[in-house]
Amino acid sequence: MRQVVKILMTEQVTHDVKRFVLEKPKGLHYIPGQATLMSINKAGWTRKLREFTFTSLNEDLVLEFTIKRYPEHKGVTDQLHKLEPGSELIIREPFGTIQYAGPGVFIAGGAGITPFIAILRRLKKDGEIAGNTLISSNKTYDDIILENELRTLFRENSENLIFTLTRERRAGYESGRINGDFLKEKVKGFKQNFYVCGPDPFVEDMTNLLKQLGAKTRSIVIEA
Repeated sequence: MRQVVKILMTEQVTHDVKRFVLEKPKGLHYIPGQATLMSINKAGWTRKLREFTFTSLNEDLVLEFTIKRYPEHKGVTDQLHKLEPGSELIIREPFGTIQYAGPGVFIAGGAGITPFIAILRRLKKDGEIAGNTLISSNKTYDDIILENELRTLFRENSENLIFTLTRERRAGYESGRINGDFLKEKVKGFKQNFYVCGPDPFVEDMTNLLKQLGAKTRSIVIEA
């Protein structure tokens, strides 16, 4: 599948993250947590493919992506953030191994929260968010993506939503990197599902930590 779609609107979410709302092609179906390869329908950019996760739900009439900009790379995300409504993008077949497999702990590093957004929205809509925990690690308070929505999703289970800041101390937020002691304090047992997403070193570190603490490899869901 290769579909050309127009940007309908954009919205700044944080200082370096934008929400993109796109046309939705007929017949497109995806599972919360899945992604697509996207490129810009502009000379010199059509073959520069990058992976982005759907943050909308499948029944939504439009597509939504929540995309962080990396201006230092001078690549696709930098160009995307410069585009205006009406610009065209190319999306491809949905794929991905991050899918909900039952209650557990979601561990996100920075923009690694994006595959969990659709999953948590789905769980909230289905009344099944109880029993799940989200640990979101960010450099600073200003880097937190969709904090208000996440707090709303976990309103009735606020103790299961944990934000930690690695480069800032702020009242009401944990501080420091996620390590073994942090996980032992915040996680109620390791015989459950764990969903991990973020930069590759973060995913590797978290996966190794969880295994050391007793989590089974088959219970750790990452992007393969």
